[in-house]
Amino acid sequence: MTTRESTFVMIDLAGYTALTEHHGDLHAADLAVAFADLVRGCLRGEDRLIKTIGDAVLLAAARPSDGIQLVERVLDALGTLDRAPLTRTGLHHGEAVERDGDVFGTAVNVASRVAAHAQGGQVLATQSVVEAARHLGVPVTAQGSSMLKNLSEPYELFDLALGPDRHAGSVDPVCRMWIQRKKATGPQRFNGHEYWFCSTDCAEQFAAEPTRYIG
Repeated sequence: MTTRESTFVMIDLAGYTALTEHHGDLHAADLAVAFADLVRGCLRGEDRLIKTIGDAVLLAAARPSDGIQLVERVLDALGTLDRAPLTRTGLHHGEAVERDGDVFGTAVNVASRVAAHAQGGQVLATQSVVEAARHLGVPVTAQGSSMLKNLSEPYELFDLALGPDRHAGSVDPVCRMWIQRKKATGPQRFNGHEYWFCSTDCAEQFAAEPTRYIG
């Protein structure tokens, strides 16, 4: 058993449950495996993939700057794919216990809770990472202090502007996949907003009961 300081990164696929329901278990499983393989291809130097957890990956980097650059590589790689869900990402630097290839401790829990606090497409980090982000020229926006689930003290959270520009796409409100509009079905207008879809099936489900998906 050893302890080591690392920058822990949790990345999960937002809307994965909805995607599984509407596109099936096999598609969801294939997507989770492909996501893990994509992440492995983004590792550099001392970066480590600690484990996959269903639709999420837990990563560790030696330093905050390495963790930030790892996240940027993963998001850029995902940005080249069509019909992939948005991600929610959390970063935190701290000490953790390492045993049998796994990691344990508050630092790991904080990274996980920060990711859970993020919105789809958002990268959130704690104060422990922000200085490195600014040094790298990453735009940082303070989000204020937040209580995270099962943690006794609040944490100051910061939004890091990482990843590709998503303005050319939309999130399918039914299955929660991100889609390029030039390849999408739609749009449909509801309550003054436009909605785009990955398939005619999702478009038909939305048309039949729109408030089910955007309530």
